Amino acid sequence: MNYQEENVIGFIFAAGLGTRLYPLTKDRPKALVRYEGVPLLERVVCKMADAGIHKIIVNVHHFPDMIMDFLRQHQFPAEVIVSDERAYLRDTAGGLRFATHLLGDCDHLLVHNVDIVSSISLQDFVAAHLHRHADATLAVKHRHTSRYLVFNKPDLTLCGWRNITTGETRGRVAGPTEDLAFSGIHMIRRSVVDKIPSVEKSSITDFYVKSASSLKIIGYEHDGDSWRDVGKYEECRNSLS
Repeated sequence: MNYQEENVIGFIFAAGLGTRLYPLTKDRPKALVRYEGVPLLERVVCKMADAGIHKIIVNVHHFPDMIMDFLRQHQFPAEVIVSDERAYLRDTAGGLRFATHLLGDCDHLLVHNVDIVSSISLQDFVAAHLHRHADATLAVKHRHTSRYLVFNKPDLTLCGWRNITTGETRGRVAGPTEDLAFSGIHMIRRSVVDKIPSVEKSSITDFYVKSASSLKIIGYEHDGDSWRDVGKYEECRNSLS
C-alpha cells in the first residue's frame, strides 16, 4: 500500500520522563535507552519506515536536545520532525493536539509509544484501519493487566474502560463485551485530532473512552504477535542499557 497516497504519517510518543526506567533515564531520555543494543527511538522509526511511513513526528520533553542531536546525527529512510514540548509535558492527547501545526495535509496518523517493542505488522494494522473506515483503531491483546478497554462484541467497537483492581468503570458497558489490553499503538484520523479539546495535559485513552459514543473507535486484536512494554526497568533490565 502506498501510504503517501493515503496521506498517513507517523507519530512517536517520546516525551515522557521515563521514571520507570530510572536509573537509566538519569542522564538521558527514555527514547535513547537501548533495548538489545538498539535505541528505542531508532527501533520505532525504522519499523515505521519499513512499513512505508515517510514522515514521522517525535515529541520531546525530557533531555530534548539529546534526542534532537541523535536525529541530526543519524540518517533514517523517513523525514523525522520534532514536536518540542520542553516547556510543558502534555501527555498523549495534549501532545497530539499540540502538534497539529506539524501534521500538514495528512489524513491519518499511525501513533506508537516509544517504549513498546512488538512484532505487529504495521502494514496490516494500517490497512485494517483504512478498510474499516474507522475514526481510530487501537491495537489490543488478550493479556493480563489491571486496566482494560472494553469493546462491544462481535464488531469490537469501543464502549468503555475498566480497572479490575478498583472496580471503576467508565463509558457505557452493557451487553456482550470483551476486555482487551491496549498495546500503545493506534491509528487516528487527522480530523479527530482536532476534536481533542485542549493542548493541556490529558490522556488519549481518556479521550477515546469519552468519545466512544460519537466516534467509530475499533479494536484490532494481534494476539499472535510478540509484545513487550520495555519501559519497566526491573522487568527488562537484562535487555536494557
